[in-house]
Amino acid sequence: MPDRPEIVCICGSTRFMAEMLAANRDLTLAGVIVVAPGVFSGSADRATDEKITDEQETALGALHLRKIDLADRVLVVNPGGYIGESTSREIAYAHATGKPVSFTDPV
Repeated sequence: MPDRPEIVCICGSTRFMAEMLAANRDLTLAGVIVVAPGVFSGSADRATDEKITDEQETALGALHLRKIDLADRVLVVNPGGYIGESTSREIAYAHATGKPVSFTDPV
């Protein structure tokens, strides 16, 4: 294992929570440090059924960009090639900051 493991930021639609968790697990078992969404938002956080406010949604989006800043690269979880609006912004941000971006499915 290198002195510092690679850091990967997982991006993608929160509708793919199970797929993101699987990618997180696989990467972690491979010795990678993973940063990923901590809250699966939408109408409610699926883990708790608590409503996410618009303000919280905005803050979570900004926080995720900081996670991209920490990462060596970005992995987009995109089953069926789906990429939503938020994920498109994250991909553009990653490209603008020079982070390599890969996808789980063809775009």
